[in-house]
Amino acid sequence: MKLATAATKPLRGVGGFFAMSIDTFVAMVRPPFAFREYVLQSWFVARVSVLPALMLTLPYSVLLVFTFNILLKEFGAADFAGTGAAIGTVSQIGPIVTVLVVSGAGATAMCADLGARTIREELDAMKVMGINPIQALVVPRVLAATTVALALSATVIIAGLAGAFFFCVFVQNVSAGAFISGMTLLTGAADVFVSLAKATLFGLAAGLIACYKGISVGGGPAGVGNAVNETVVFTFMVLFAINVIATAVGIQFTVQ
Repeated sequence: MKLATAATKPLRGVGGFFAMSIDTFVAMVRPPFAFREYVLQSWFVARVSVLPALMLTLPYSVLLVFTFNILLKEFGAADFAGTGAAIGTVSQIGPIVTVLVVSGAGATAMCADLGARTIREELDAMKVMGINPIQALVVPRVLAATTVALALSATVIIAGLAGAFFFCVFVQNVSAGAFISGMTLLTGAADVFVSLAKATLFGLAAGLIACYKGISVGGGPAGVGNAVNETVVFTFMVLFAINVIATAVGIQFTVQ
């Protein structure tokens, strides 16, 4: 009996997640919309995500252009430094940093918040008062995570390109004009659109996972800690899978 219960537990978890996701998508188009909660959660997620994202972006970008420019100088093509910086930052650094920060900071913060509400039985009290916790708490958080992830990806791309520009121009003595003109050589609007679309999917998936783990927590304060740890692991796994799939699909649209 215990073996059967242990074997079906992951399936019940997956089923519960998809059931909550469907309820969330349905509640998104039903009034009323908790706009105040959405604004507060957007600010909350942005506050815990922006600084770590910037701190990750600059070293990644500098390391990318430093390594790439060593190779370019061997071929006498250092003026194409902007091309490599744009490809790396838009296609990979932006999405990867967004994955790391959204899963490590934003999703865990939302899970801990909802988990604390759950063990205090606030969600049960809302149901008694006739308030749908999905509509009042989950929908604003999922939309906030999606919005912040999109804005975070754009911020990461801009900061990464700016850091790469200053490093190449002032440290590796690359021509500023050549760097800027090379940025659009292989990277166009379609690549930026694919990168932002991936960030939107990241935020949506991270918000759904964090909210599900938060509202399904059990076992008191220790359960909240376990739910936060599980949120990090599951979000990492799902977001990297989304990154691989979305990158493969995006290449079909961007490569002629």
